[in-house]
Amino acid sequence: MMNNISGQFRKTTWDPILIICQILAVQSVMYFFLGIWIWIAATLLGSTKSLDYAFLYSEVHVRDFGGKLVITIFVLNALVGALALWWLVQRTKQCMDFTCTAHLIHLLLCWIYNASFPSSFSWWCLNIVSLSIMCVCGEFLCMRTELQAIPLGMNSQKTAL
Repeated sequence: MMNNISGQFRKTTWDPILIICQILAVQSVMYFFLGIWIWIAATLLGSTKSLDYAFLYSEVHVRDFGGKLVITIFVLNALVGALALWWLVQRTKQCMDFTCTAHLIHLLLCWIYNASFPSSFSWWCLNIVSLSIMCVCGEFLCMRTELQAIPLGMNSQKTAL
């Protein structure tokens, strides 16, 4: 329904419960799929399944195949995050906010897990690239949905005469 008072198509009221639920949902989807990617990779490599792959700074490196695989997992997970934005947030204008919030939460969890602030150059590069991929792809998907043609024909609202 159109909100004629403000001249906007969608109702834009402040709903903190919805925003918090969306933040939790996006974060949950991202960590769920990150866990699945890590489980698959650890199974293929024959290594132990551990939270270290998700949170330990030293796991993000390009020295060996395992580090490169962790980087690949995070890039794939950024694409999953973009799909989560498209499915859960559905607003192009909010993709940057939710992406930055998800990565800020990840930064805080990593900080707690490592008991130190990240100083690894490769960790920061990976997270900036991941943030960029998630935001741009999420905005692209949301924009495509928002710009779809709205049917104006009478077939959508048949009336019984």
